Amino acid sequence: MPSALRLNRIALTLLLAPLAAGAPAFAQLRAQDVSVLAGTCVNCHGPEGRAKGAIPSLQGHGAGHLLQRLRAFRADQVPGATVMPRLMKGYDDAQIEALAQWFADKEGR
Repeated sequence: MPSALRLNRIALTLLLAPLAAGAPAFAQLRAQDVSVLAGTCVNCHGPEGRAKGAIPSLQGHGAGHLLQRLRAFRADQVPGATVMPRLMKGYDDAQIEALAQWFADKEGR
């Protein structure tokens, strides 16, 4: 396993540990925490959510729209979706809300 990937997994594990222990989720999500979570999104959706190609951009959508889509993926309500439902099932409500806001805040940059 490449060292960068190993470090990302370690960082994510440390980030999510308080959440698994039952700590209030939203209180744990600082900007740098959300940026770690958003790092998994930019692998496909591009830097700051600006995708080039077939995968949709996240940038240019409001937080409400993104939140609705992320929740729909988690609930298996998006026909034909393959990867996103699996990914969203790994996030709690506070994390999904934080991600929607993170990418909505990137709008116009």
